[in-house]
Amino acid sequence: MPDHIPSAKDLVVKEKFEERYRKLLCERYDEFMDYSTRYVRKSIRVNTLKTNVEECMNRLRVNWRLEKVPWCEAGFWLDHKGEDEEKRYDIGNTPEHILGYIYVQDAASMIPPVVLDPKPGECVLDMCAAPGSKTSQIAAMMQNKGILIANDLQGSRLKALGINLQRMGVLNAICTQMPGHRFLKTSIRFDKVLVDAPCSGTGTIRKAFINLKMWSPGLVRKFSAEQRQLIKTGFEVLKPGGTLVYSTCTLEPEENEGIIDWLLKHQPDALVEEIRLDIRRSQAITEYESEKYSEEVRKTLRIWPQDNDTEGFFIAKIKKRA
Repeated sequence: MPDHIPSAKDLVVKEKFEERYRKLLCERYDEFMDYSTRYVRKSIRVNTLKTNVEECMNRLRVNWRLEKVPWCEAGFWLDHKGEDEEKRYDIGNTPEHILGYIYVQDAASMIPPVVLDPKPGECVLDMCAAPGSKTSQIAAMMQNKGILIANDLQGSRLKALGINLQRMGVLNAICTQMPGHRFLKTSIRFDKVLVDAPCSGTGTIRKAFINLKMWSPGLVRKFSAEQRQLIKTGFEVLKPGGTLVYSTCTLEPEENEGIIDWLLKHQPDALVEEIRLDIRRSQAITEYESEKYSEEVRKTLRIWPQDNDTEGFFIAKIKKRA
């Protein structure tokens, strides 16, 4: 398989997009676009609810080469052992996938649950859960003990969420369908909350060129308005001393550092914590156009596709003052 996606040569980059991202990346812009038009490295997460890592690795090593994902104990990049003409890329058709021993998941997508660090017996909310990659990872880290509420707004997405949680053997999850802000009307308070927010998806161009086609400044503003409400709700339903992780697969400052800055201005009990992981990272953006963000956003994790040959991602860890 070639490194670059063949249809990438016909990719049209909007003038405003290039202008914005050249400002953000300077001399790294061409590298960003190069990685954004390459096939994403195939990666999987071993589901420890059904098997252990060593046993699953032994099964997969028969046909696949495995490389450890440094920031996730159960995560691996993989490549088929066959010659180019005999290589297979459909890891989703393997018995291990069908049986729920593995979940096909981008390596960067594994970071938010790792940063959240849910424990067995805790009460955890995944506010934007579908299709379930991070939800099933959280359940595995909880060892199916405690309560995990997996919520999503769209009923059509709940079908995939339910199927994936069933396949992965998740037993401690309750699936709900409602706007995130409705959790404020309940009496439930959570030890941990994940807000993996809907976003403009500019970190996932290499998986879906349509994200580049659909991109516009107006779309970014629309998502940022939704994200402010989601992070506000996620923080307010935390128990004192609880942890909120906010994440997106976009690279827009307005949807990332700007959202954290907004929360800090409106929630004096919000404390941004350092994220310490074995991962290559880029500096957070502290100033963008006319906005100057809190210095606290430097503690967040910004990953461009070229940093680790993954999707682009943004992750922030926020503690609620006890």
